[in-house]
Amino acid sequence: MDFRIFSLGSNDGLAAAMAKRAGTSLGAIKCKTFADGEEYVQFEENLRGRNIYIVQSTNGAASNWMRLFLAIDAARRADANDITAVIPYFGYSRQDRKSKPREPISARVMTTILESLGTRRLLTMDLHNDAIGGFFRKTLLDYLYARPVFISHFQESFKDTLDKDDLVVVSPDAGGVVRAQSYAKRLMKSADLAIIHKERDIPNQIARMKLIGDVSGKVALIVDDIADTCGTLSRAAALLAENGAREVYAMASHGVLSGPANDNLENSVIKKLFITDTISSDRPLSEKIEVVSVGDIFGDAIHRIESGESLSALFEAE
Repeated sequence: MDFRIFSLGSNDGLAAAMAKRAGTSLGAIKCKTFADGEEYVQFEENLRGRNIYIVQSTNGAASNWMRLFLAIDAARRADANDITAVIPYFGYSRQDRKSKPREPISARVMTTILESLGTRRLLTMDLHNDAIGGFFRKTLLDYLYARPVFISHFQESFKDTLDKDDLVVVSPDAGGVVRAQSYAKRLMKSADLAIIHKERDIPNQIARMKLIGDVSGKVALIVDDIADTCGTLSRAAALLAENGAREVYAMASHGVLSGPANDNLENSVIKKLFITDTISSDRPLSEKIEVVSVGDIFGDAIHRIESGESLSALFEAE
């Protein structure tokens, strides 16, 4: 298998874990930012005829996206064979439809650019909306779930609670019910589920919340895909505690953790927030946060792509 994995700097730790699992090392690449903010990328080894994987999470500054775009263009001009953009966290995914007049569909914009630059494949995890995959017309989408990694971790972390069937999985909104159910049926005998109905006035701020389901005397686990400011998450946890939950935990595939996230978490009743390392964990994190790595599942996916094997075996915990 003649392939190389390159990291563009947004998540070097995860990229290194992917490469190790896939049985290789990271390729040589130079990335820098000029004084005026413009990005520069140069591959420092031959790409001709090779399959290459470019790892870049696209959270935060738009420079992460720009560096990825430039790297894809450089790889195409260097006559790389298949170019795979490995985007553990796909930024701009929350704007996946037009809900107000004269606004963009940002997720569609990003997929269009990736495709126009010659991206052969996108490898990502837990898109905010599965329908985003339909925005691609030519680029292949290989889609991974954090669920098998979390399930294995929770089976150990909540072993006693699960043995007593005292866990209840909570969906933080109606849109996340399917995700929450997928965890509940794999973790618990009774698959108890509660739902928080919320009305949002403006982004990141909730006007009203109502709990549907019984959490009294239970250990509640809120299941979500993105933890941003953790304000909504903290309010949801408080609502669960008010309704008798014995302990409250939370998990999110992507720990964006912007603005006051750490403070909101520290001041909440949440005992622990589990996140993956799709966004680099090399930053200040609350002591309540526990990071579960997805490096192995990405590395296994890359190995399977190169060997022509199915990725479906990676969808479930052993």
